[in-house]
Amino acid sequence: MTEQQEQQQLSLGTTAARNLATTTKSVPQMQGITSRWLLKLLPWVQASGGAYRVNRRLTYTLGDGRVTFVTTGADIRVIPRELGELPPLRGYDDELTLDAIAGRFTQQEYEPGDVVVERGRPVDRVVLIAHGKLSLIGAGEYGADAVLGTLANGDFIGEQALLGTAEGDEPAKWEYTVKAVTACTILSMSETDFQETLGQSQSLRAHLDEYRSGPSLAHNEYGEAAIDLASGHEGEPVLPGTFVDYELAPREYELSVAQTVLRVHTRVADLYNEPMDQIEQQLRLTIEALRERQEHELVNNRDFGLLHNTDLSQRVHTRTGPPTPDDMDDLLTLVWKDPAFFLAHPKAIAAFGRECSARGVYPDSVDVGGNKVPAWRGVPIFPCNKIPVSRTRTSSILLMRTGEERQGVIGLHQVGLPDEYQPGLSVRYMGIDDKALISYLVSAYYSAAVLVPDALGMLESVEIAHGGAAS
Repeated sequence: MTEQQEQQQLSLGTTAARNLATTTKSVPQMQGITSRWLLKLLPWVQASGGAYRVNRRLTYTLGDGRVTFVTTGADIRVIPRELGELPPLRGYDDELTLDAIAGRFTQQEYEPGDVVVERGRPVDRVVLIAHGKLSLIGAGEYGADAVLGTLANGDFIGEQALLGTAEGDEPAKWEYTVKAVTACTILSMSETDFQETLGQSQSLRAHLDEYRSGPSLAHNEYGEAAIDLASGHEGEPVLPGTFVDYELAPREYELSVAQTVLRVHTRVADLYNEPMDQIEQQLRLTIEALRERQEHELVNNRDFGLLHNTDLSQRVHTRTGPPTPDDMDDLLTLVWKDPAFFLAHPKAIAAFGRECSARGVYPDSVDVGGNKVPAWRGVPIFPCNKIPVSRTRTSSILLMRTGEERQGVIGLHQVGLPDEYQPGLSVRYMGIDDKALISYLVSAYYSAAVLVPDALGMLESVEIAHGGAAS
């Protein structure tokens, strides 16, 4: 007789006992649920009628866009119509002449450290940046060189060369040296080449003459039509008369929708509804997925998403690649009026933390609803995994001012919907079909609006790779 057989069971085993016990269980878990800080932080405004109109002061187009290129293998060409982004060519629409100008640009490659243009030399060519990053280096206040700015894909310099030099005038000179930070591809066209094309087009000459002699529309630094005022005067001078002009075709944001049909079999709802309500749990997880999609759309939608609605003048590039404290300060200079929060991919936040640690800088954290959140200059940095990471491991960091009263970024929804389950979200019973399936239509209505351009800024092309390798 073995030792195991000699030992007799003296009490009920746990395996058998569990047949009589009630198992403690969790509600269904879902890994795709995130903190969704953007939905929590945006002030939500009622959009009655399903639309929200943003009225602004009349703004003149100042030609601050970016040029787009087409690539065939290693050859890069500027799209002729995109030359209209250069201020002297804005509004010019002769396709044959624009094609001829585009054909004059030649492609050039530069390595890191190469000088593209040199300060003090005449502006004798137009330079379009097709790929890469360059620094503008000029004289600082005390004689030392200073980095005045950064150029990257789509930027351009030297558009003054299109206007030529009037007889007796000194030619314009470069006010900065442009040096490649990374390997760069540029397209350039000399003033001589442009003059040859100009001599063959009467319409282009007329357009440039009109540009040179046209009345300069008074505007402020933001491009808004000026309001004439008088101040500091004495006596009884004639005061200027004025009015505030508005945009004639203001933008309207229509509410977008995310929808799905939730189906639950009656057998499941009838027989397996204890201790948890099956329909309630199915609905809870469906709504979580809808809210995740809603935040994704608020960031990435091409019509109203924040990434695509950041004004071109409100975008800056990193100086070296990874997000440094200097880059975050540059971003703060764009949204300096009551900045509310940064929004970044968690990997971008980690990259910023590495750069701070490398410099011996340790950002503070702030308390937001009981959560410790990292901050820079007192402005909290919230994670958002909806901000995309590119194939080359780059991302973007957003900074925004929020609220109608601050002329900031707002979320749009409509409350008071039929069968409303949450603000801006309805759950509508659709009946039972001949397969005994209960159906519910779940709908979320939302959008976002940037009330004025300087409410939203973006740090672009933020490298998040660690040590040159994917993290």
